[in-house]
Amino acid sequence: MMRGRSLGPRFRWLWSAYAVSAFGTWLGFGAFPMLAILVLHAGPTAVSALAAVGPAVGALVAVPLGPWVDRHRKQPVLVAMDLVRFAALVSVPACYALGVLSFAQLLVVSVVVAAADITFTSASGAFLKGFLPPEDLLVANGRFESTNWTATALGPPLGGAAFALFGPVTSVAANAVSFLLSALGIRAIRGDEPHPHNAGRLRVRELADGWRFLLAHPGLRPLLFNTMVFNGLVMGTEPVLAVLMLDRLGFPPWQYGLAFAVPCLGGLAGSRLTPRLVARSGRHRVLVTAGAVRACWLLALAFLPPGTGGLVFVMVVELGLIVSCSVFNPVLATYRLEQLPPGRVARTLSAWSVSTKAAIATLTAVWGVLAEVIGPRVAIGVAGVLVLATPLLLPRRDRTPVTV
Repeated sequence: MMRGRSLGPRFRWLWSAYAVSAFGTWLGFGAFPMLAILVLHAGPTAVSALAAVGPAVGALVAVPLGPWVDRHRKQPVLVAMDLVRFAALVSVPACYALGVLSFAQLLVVSVVVAAADITFTSASGAFLKGFLPPEDLLVANGRFESTNWTATALGPPLGGAAFALFGPVTSVAANAVSFLLSALGIRAIRGDEPHPHNAGRLRVRELADGWRFLLAHPGLRPLLFNTMVFNGLVMGTEPVLAVLMLDRLGFPPWQYGLAFAVPCLGGLAGSRLTPRLVARSGRHRVLVTAGAVRACWLLALAFLPPGTGGLVFVMVVELGLIVSCSVFNPVLATYRLEQLPPGRVARTLSAWSVSTKAAIATLTAVWGVLAEVIGPRVAIGVAGVLVLATPLLLPRRDRTPVTV
């Protein structure tokens, strides 16, 4: 469980590609809403549709891609999905330069990128499981998690600065280039990847195979429901929290960004600590404890005060939420990979991603309406109370055999 040990050159290339694309993604975070508002002069309804409809339709498009990925070698799929994302995103600065950028284009690009994201994630999980031994999966997932939180802390502030200093499509262009670099890095991975045994014609019934496996598995079924509810409520209240902070409490935009960027560094610390915690206390105990602790923070945001004290308050709450999530996530990702049989990895991971993204899109829309009716503070409080019940969806015992 030594966190500094080498996992081999193939993992280093994959990790490097992940790091480049993660930083690019977070550098471009929020660029589409800003383009819609500041360049295309879209209203709140259109901006909300861009945030919810694009990922939701992208998740629907990705449904048949999971079984398709299981029938193909994963490395070419990863490269192809990076190139698809590059082509879709680079069209935005190109059309902006030609003066033909439209809201419809942003919506189509968001759908394409969301579908490619899900497909890439499912293929990368299968690819990782294929060349790393089971005992290295937790270390690998911990490194991905720490990289993601580092990118989350640094990317949005730098992207906002690039937007202001160099133009409204700069961060989108940088994000597009990051996927091109990621594709080159994955292409450089050496080693023979065997062709899947189940290559052949895709049957309609296979589209639901991932969900059938998840719902029949005694350990993954409660974890899926827990993740759908928790992620949906936490992510669904983010726009509501933005309204509360920026409109009702008068926080300036730079303080709003700082409030969420700084605590992300706690994710780096938590993910690096995870292998030691698992070695000391066991995987199931860490999973359940971190899953329970992460549910305790959202409710506090309903009592957010104004001013400097409020800024510190948000940072402390977000720090606690992020640290507990950064411990929970790699343990969950590792356990999930261990349980998936080789022929079903991509389709099952795709089903998981589609389910969680659909839950986030649905609850984001619901909580937007709820905030209009009862106010943002009360809406956040309702979500916080519901999140407190999510530990009840965690598996009480670890009775599932490890499948490799």
